[in-house]
Amino acid sequence: MDTSAPTPATVPDLAWLTARARRLAAPGTRGLLGITGAPGSGKSTLAARLVDALDGRAVLVPMDGFHLAGAELDRLGRAERKGAPDTFDAAGYAALLRRLRHAEGPEAVYAPAFDRKLEEPVAGAVPVPPDVPLVVTEGNYLLLDEGPWAPVRGLLDEVWFLDADPDVRVRRLVDRHVRFGKPRPYAERWVTGSDERNARLVDRHRDRADLVVRVA
Repeated sequence: MDTSAPTPATVPDLAWLTARARRLAAPGTRGLLGITGAPGSGKSTLAARLVDALDGRAVLVPMDGFHLAGAELDRLGRAERKGAPDTFDAAGYAALLRRLRHAEGPEAVYAPAFDRKLEEPVAGAVPVPPDVPLVVTEGNYLLLDEGPWAPVRGLLDEVWFLDADPDVRVRRLVDRHVRFGKPRPYAERWVTGSDERNARLVDRHRDRADLVVRVA
């Protein structure tokens, strides 16, 4: 744990966070930065802003690209728990992180993405060139210490936990589901049920983070 880090009550600005990320983006090396937090805490927004601010020195690889396909979730009987830890290919995600850490040769490594309109993962959507010094990855379960998720924490140089106001976070989630076509009553039931169960699990592991960022 970095004892120089701000307390959870502090809200570092983007410049402060970018400067910290830049230290992991040393030329000739490959750093891996994880951003985690409960659903709706702003992980993807912060990750995208960091990558933009680093101006070509970082690539964003989302954990959500490792969602199991809808047909497989139906086969396994897990469709109603989509977003829970066992609805991802966690071992595949860890394997990609290892490959990104030890990338060899002149070719890009390709990572999957997640299409929220289709609600499906998309293979080979994110190229990571070999000369990019920092990979930023974001997702709910980077700090879990059990099952196939357990290796992930050790593959990342730093993990930042985003601590968002619960009421704001829930509103964001409901609005996001509605924006992508879900009826509001369905979105509210899903968020207060499945998403909040996952949020409680994520929060229990926050003490494994290097930095807790209080989200305004």
